Amino acid sequence: MGSGVYDSIAIVYVMRIGLIAIDGCFGSAVASVIDIVRVADGARGDIDPRIDPIELAILGPKRRVTTTASMTLSVDHPLSESGEFDVVVVPALGTLTAAATHDALQSRDARSVIASLGRLDDATTRIAAACTGVFAVAETGRMHHRRATTSWFLGPEFLKRYPTVALDLDTMVVVDGNLVTAGAAFAHIDLALSLVRSISPDLAQHVAKLLIIDERPSQAAFVAYEHLRHEDPIVVEFERFVRARLDEPFNVAFVAQSLGTSRRTLERRVRAALNLTPLGFVQRLRIERARHLSATTDLTSAEIALRVGYANAETLRSLLRRERRRS
Repeated sequence: MGSGVYDSIAIVYVMRIGLIAIDGCFGSAVASVIDIVRVADGARGDIDPRIDPIELAILGPKRRVTTTASMTLSVDHPLSESGEFDVVVVPALGTLTAAATHDALQSRDARSVIASLGRLDDATTRIAAACTGVFAVAETGRMHHRRATTSWFLGPEFLKRYPTVALDLDTMVVVDGNLVTAGAAFAHIDLALSLVRSISPDLAQHVAKLLIIDERPSQAAFVAYEHLRHEDPIVVEFERFVRARLDEPFNVAFVAQSLGTSRRTLERRVRAALNLTPLGFVQRLRIERARHLSATTDLTSAEIALRVGYANAETLRSLLRRERRRS
């Protein structure tokens, strides 16, 4: 979108963002997107008068919807008009477990949303979603062989339902063509800033400063792997095995043999459950343990490195620096 001149008359284009809302959607998610977009529209003239207006409207299956925070929203447009918007945003469904998310996706309102998303033209409308809203987009089949992210703690369930999606649980916002996805509930802030950044990086930076929003490019710092919801017994035993031996050298073939399985099977099952290689998972556990020891003990860097399986403290420091850059 952009403004131009035709016969000396300025033509102003409006960036139209449609925010889908259904009963039970996450209240703070909806509110954060609304506030960030409207602040951006109000501040654009201060950054660059050439930035086009940004319009946000509520889309929904009924005239009024109520969020988890008991906030009532008036719906501006029916779902049938979703195709008239440049970007359609799908916020969180307001669920925190795999079972509740499954039930929410079966509701009449959610099925209406999924059907309307399925009818959108990829060439004219971008789709943005965060948290469990990403599940609704995946239900349309649009994410086959595409990169995406969602709530880190629902990653295993997401992969089980949509195995052809290249899920990246580390990254806060993933852009793949006309699809933009973000992580857990408060990643709606990052999603909204990403949309503003696509209009003007300077405007996004200004909005972040006005609202005191810190840059959070990764979910990795928030992931506690023992809380990931997966039901693969081999992966459960693998995690227990390596957690008890983080100070020992890691050999995937030896671990597989100790667990009574093959290396290939272990690698495949860990990848399916955690979207990581066995070595990648072990490195994350070591970093997690190292951070804990650093915060709760007086051990030196060299002593911590030995406790988590690294003979050289510089190797651990290098991994920690790389992780900080990602998070």
